[in-house]
Amino acid sequence: MNGSMKALFKRDMLLAFRSRGDLLNPLMFFLMVASLFPLAVSPDPLFLGQIAPGVIWVGALLATLLSLDLLFKSDFEDGSLEQMLLMPQPTLLMVIVKVLVHWLVAGLPLAFIAPLLGLMLGLPSGGFAPLMATLLLATPILSLLGAIGAGLTVGLRKGGMLMPLLILPLYIPVLIFASSAVQAGVLGNSYVGHMAFLGAYLALTLVVAPVATASALRISIAR
Repeated sequence: MNGSMKALFKRDMLLAFRSRGDLLNPLMFFLMVASLFPLAVSPDPLFLGQIAPGVIWVGALLATLLSLDLLFKSDFEDGSLEQMLLMPQPTLLMVIVKVLVHWLVAGLPLAFIAPLLGLMLGLPSGGFAPLMATLLLATPILSLLGAIGAGLTVGLRKGGMLMPLLILPLYIPVLIFASSAVQAGVLGNSYVGHMAFLGAYLALTLVVAPVATASALRISIAR
């Protein structure tokens, strides 16, 4: 990472921690989804333990969506995004830095909070290891794919409403295989195949998503 990208990383991390409200909103939403779900269905521990993988992963997915609108929005509004696109460094490097910061402040905390929610929902002990593994492996996928939608809608007045419609279909495989991996761990079965798929999906998004996001940002700025 060259000097300008390091400076961008430090700047974005500093801005993220200065805006503590924006930082905590996804985490609070994640906690609220898991806390309210037993009230909406059934407080039976056996039932909650069975559905806990799906509940936690749906909450993580929605919490990530909640924070994506801020990925490029503030830079677009103050004009700094246009200046970043004019930098001599490739735009995809800027995108990678932005996505990394988003994952560190919005995705990684979800992975650390999830075991507490698993305890609250009565997740069997066999599900905690795959839960942490899937969150650490798949939340970067959510940030990378979300960056594409954020780049496409950054210049739109109601982009926050359109973005979930663009991104959710790409999130569905992550949701299916991640929750299935946790469920397999609960049942004592092997979840290596599910993790292999998530690893392959992460490798694919690492290659494709930064390039797609850079192109989306250029299209949005050019409008």
